[in-house]
Amino acid sequence: MVATVPEDERRCRFHSGFLRRPFSTPPEATMAFPHLQQPSFLLASLKADTINKPFAQRCQDLVKVIEDFPAKELHAIFPWLVESIFGSLDGVLIGWNLRSLQGRVSPVEYSIAMEFLDPGGPMMKLVYKLQAEDYKFDFPVSYLPGPVKASIQEHMVPDSPLYHNKVQFPPTGGLGLNLALNPFEYYMFFFALSLITQKPLPGALHVRPSDCAYFILVDRYLSWFLPIEGSVLPPLSSSPGGPSPSPAPRTPAMPFASYGLHHTSLLKRHISHQTSVNADPASHEIWRSETLLQVFVEMWLHHYSLEMYQKMQSPHAKESFTPTEEHVLVVRLLIKHLHAFSNSLKPEQVSPSAHSHATSPLEEFKRAAVPRFVQQKLYLFLQHCFGHWPLDASFRAVLEMWLSYLQPWRYAPEKQPQSSDGQARCVSERWAPFVQENLLLYTKLFVGFLSRALRTDLVSPKNALMVLRVVKVFAQPSLAEMIQKGEQLFLEPELVITHRQHRLFTAPTLTGSFLSSWPPAVTDTSFKVKSHVYSLEGQDCKYTPMFGPEVRTLVLRLAQLITQAKQTAKSISDQCGESTTSRPFLSWLGFCLSDTNSSYPANDLDDMGQDSIRKTDEYLEKALEYLCQMFRLSEAQLTQLTLALGTAQDENGKKQLPDCIVGEDGLILTPLGRYQIINGLRKFDIEYQGDSELQPIRSYEIASLVRLLFRLSSTINHRFAGQMRALCSRADFLGRFCRYHLMEPGLTDKHLLSPVGQGRVASRARGPRLSLRFLGSYRTLLSLLLAFFVASLFRIGPLPCALLLVLGYFLYAAAMTLLTEQGKLHQL
Repeated sequence: MVATVPEDERRCRFHSGFLRRPFSTPPEATMAFPHLQQPSFLLASLKADTINKPFAQRCQDLVKVIEDFPAKELHAIFPWLVESIFGSLDGVLIGWNLRSLQGRVSPVEYSIAMEFLDPGGPMMKLVYKLQAEDYKFDFPVSYLPGPVKASIQEHMVPDSPLYHNKVQFPPTGGLGLNLALNPFEYYMFFFALSLITQKPLPGALHVRPSDCAYFILVDRYLSWFLPIEGSVLPPLSSSPGGPSPSPAPRTPAMPFASYGLHHTSLLKRHISHQTSVNADPASHEIWRSETLLQVFVEMWLHHYSLEMYQKMQSPHAKESFTPTEEHVLVVRLLIKHLHAFSNSLKPEQVSPSAHSHATSPLEEFKRAAVPRFVQQKLYLFLQHCFGHWPLDASFRAVLEMWLSYLQPWRYAPEKQPQSSDGQARCVSERWAPFVQENLLLYTKLFVGFLSRALRTDLVSPKNALMVLRVVKVFAQPSLAEMIQKGEQLFLEPELVITHRQHRLFTAPTLTGSFLSSWPPAVTDTSFKVKSHVYSLEGQDCKYTPMFGPEVRTLVLRLAQLITQAKQTAKSISDQCGESTTSRPFLSWLGFCLSDTNSSYPANDLDDMGQDSIRKTDEYLEKALEYLCQMFRLSEAQLTQLTLALGTAQDENGKKQLPDCIVGEDGLILTPLGRYQIINGLRKFDIEYQGDSELQPIRSYEIASLVRLLFRLSSTINHRFAGQMRALCSRADFLGRFCRYHLMEPGLTDKHLLSPVGQGRVASRARGPRLSLRFLGSYRTLLSLLLAFFVASLFRIGPLPCALLLVLGYFLYAAAMTLLTEQGKLHQL
């Protein structure tokens, strides 16, 4: 019966059944339709489903396909499926848009996607099914991070064993290099790179990354493959007959001690890393864990090499890669989990003697995860962020990532001992080796933060909080002593140990397997510290001690700026209070021009008010206290430095001018003066001293109405100039009343525009004239409309309301005329 069915009819029957109902099992499909063994038809059908079926139905069909079809058919759809989920590497296809998918916005799609991509879900079953058949998939080298791509293109394999024996050279006439990856590696490469290659949609700019599917999937993968408790779960069964263990990759993983190596040629690297026949089978236990961590570190952190970092120190260097805030938050999640993962070792497993005993591969991996995989690449990543991140509040994400790495004790299972005052926890001596072996991440990055803090507006509460966060962490009891001890060890003279320097400061050879024995434990702590510094900065690095005189000078300058910022915040608070209490009553109706010569520039204090000023003062006060604790600054030193900067107020209670010197062409700002202006600590009092009628049109004014009123008032002033002069020259009350409204105050009391001279400009009174510009203000018109609306509620018509407003204003103006004349008499 089957043989008599034409070929085209059979294809149509299967295609219609594929789209309308669940898939038949592969034996049935193979028996009824032999031509369906061609994987291209399955791929075409799945592609058609993306257009014809909803998301939920497509995922259900994919689950059925993964369960029913053999690996021979599934390997053809695997690259397309991975790309359809995570998007294309060039960012054109967005895939499932996991970085914007949230449970509270799209609960159905979110739950389906998370279940499908879960570490124990259908997608990972597909990976293990293909892994068992040892399939390979090409991944283009051109989409790898910059240093990795450049190294491979120069026929040099990068240091990470992730790339060893995977580079595929193109045939003659072929285009581009590829990596031959196993299914697990291929899946994780796409997953990790989607954080960088996929640009967020315009509507997703205000989405919290921690609420999105991608962020939660990263957390699930870390918890599954880097377990804090227990061991790595074995691969799930991909067939009803029982579990099918996932084989380790053909090339065994490299020993942990072989990281941080110099490049060797492809030929040498290939020869030295041929697959060992006697590779320990115990290494297969955690190859997925090792691969996951290496992929995350390579794709997220390895965007800067030591050579590239040194080039970036030039002011003319161009940025190569700029991470986003979301990228930084995901890296922080990785760091926090790695600390918890490493700290899950039992105390007897942490001791150096434990290295000589038989330990499981997972225990070895926990011990090596942070120092061997993460440290160097994270250091260069942070260095770039500290030097190139914008000077705004978004730097908080980078700051918290850095502080998370510096405090592994926060993620330890045991509690830190409480200090006697009950406020700060003391850092246990157990963490001294970590501090010393990560010395540069404490000291050099702290100096980089000082440089940033000196260029930011510390009056802003967000910037003040960042300063407080850093100094509070470094001021933890005993941490500063650990850092000083590490610096002493690094600066220790090399008199007795010079003959061992070459052995320890150079990388070990590339031999052995994943479980190769560790290098002999170096009991000399000084060598550990020196090896750390030289591996991150190079043998010719110039180290600046954190507690040396150069850094202390920066700390003193920061303490000065904190004091000045506190005074500035207080001055802003006082000015806001004065402007509120001294505002004339009728200014609320718009009859007074707004002050266009305020003393302080606008910042976020203008939007947040007195509560923000209070927070700023609180943050800066605590930051100064912690800074004094760290560097043992006395109150007398702070007072002396404050006076040296000239922060005392002048005789009028106003801030002095920015620090400057007088040159041939006028004032020249000093570096200190630039810091004062950037931080809003001081400014030049520049006021508008021209014709008030010719001021630029403000944002609160109607441009066309202002121009019309100016022409009207100019016509009136020109036609009635003589009459207005006669009225203003009278000595009675009418003359004083006219002078109050028609005479612009002279400039006799105003200072020169240049702050150098102390003289005053000559009076330039322009004679009596009428000004109607206040009627062009939005506030004035809104106030008048509001007055007429309130009057209508009391059954007062527009004309009586206008008469009442005019009468009220005349009474107010008469009182102000009398008060003004009395004030002038008292001045005389």
